[in-house]
Amino acid sequence: MEPFKSAISPDLIKLIASHFARVVPGFDAAGFAAPLLAQLESLELKERVIAVAGALHLALPTDPAPRAQALLAVLHPDHDESFSRPSDEKGLSSWGIWPLTHLVGQHGLGATERALGTLREMTKRGTAEFDVRPFIAADPETALPIISGWVDDPDHHVRRLVSEGTRPRLPWGMRLQGLVADPSPMLSVLKKLRDDPSEYVRRSVANHLNDIAKDHPDLVADIAQNWMEGADKNREKLLRHACRTLIKQGHSGALVAFGFRPPELAASITLQTPKVTYGEPLGFEVTLRSTSQEPQQLVVDYIVHHQKADGSLSPKPFKWTTFTLAPAEARTLTRSHAIKPITTRRYYPGEHRLSLRINGADFGDEAFELLMD
Repeated sequence: MEPFKSAISPDLIKLIASHFARVVPGFDAAGFAAPLLAQLESLELKERVIAVAGALHLALPTDPAPRAQALLAVLHPDHDESFSRPSDEKGLSSWGIWPLTHLVGQHGLGATERALGTLREMTKRGTAEFDVRPFIAADPETALPIISGWVDDPDHHVRRLVSEGTRPRLPWGMRLQGLVADPSPMLSVLKKLRDDPSEYVRRSVANHLNDIAKDHPDLVADIAQNWMEGADKNREKLLRHACRTLIKQGHSGALVAFGFRPPELAASITLQTPKVTYGEPLGFEVTLRSTSQEPQQLVVDYIVHHQKADGSLSPKPFKWTTFTLAPAEARTLTRSHAIKPITTRRYYPGEHRLSLRINGADFGDEAFELLMD
């Protein structure tokens, strides 16, 4: 499998050069491509994007209007397939779009309206989710109403951009601190998109809400409870994905939204391996006994409280199982948890602890000793 950086290939750079030579009088295709090709092998994917965008910035007209015209003129005339349609002799699409959106995001096109309108056309052939963000950060009063106005666009890539481009904490994208602090400007727009016919759009709405949940958990839990009323399977799926972080954390409000009420039960933990040698699993058994007169839907997770270098404990929740517990029913569960080398955690010897989290409520607290070779 070729590395991702190969998406910005020598052939693509030559194709970009040929398309701009076609629409920009005096564009030196060979002079544009030669220095890029000379350094391409040493550059990673994002570095290649930046390099191509920088070369275009120097080669294209400096006046915003003809520059925007040239950028639009090289776009592929067909945009139904977006990322699955590669750039070709008809125009640029898929990975060929990223240097163009980066150019607009970093250097603008004069007026914000012109820049965002150009990015709107580009996102139909790829995505402009990273490059609308500088305009939102710099001038949210202008940018957000423009972007929000695309909510009914017939192209689902544009509708997705409304949600994805405004995510407060988009991975790999600049953080939108204004929306981190106050996500309310986008809530009505997300509501309009919640039942979008495209799963591509709905998935973005879910991820946007999950971003918000990291800073405003109670707000997203309230939204989930509200939106679950009359929800079809697609919206319920959206909300479960949106609340995945809250559910993992055992947020009671989010769990209530999906019918998981405060549990009525007794719980006990039995450690099968009270001493665990590093590299071997922690084995344990859990018995849950209902004290309710009604059936209970339960989300059962467990928490390993890892010892840190200073002796304090750091809790890490792990998903386990979901089931319905009948009135007065007792159920026994067993689990084997691997304690082995991973890149994201360093283990320390000594006392660690294990507890349960059931429908957001914590149960049990048993100690085990980790032995290091």
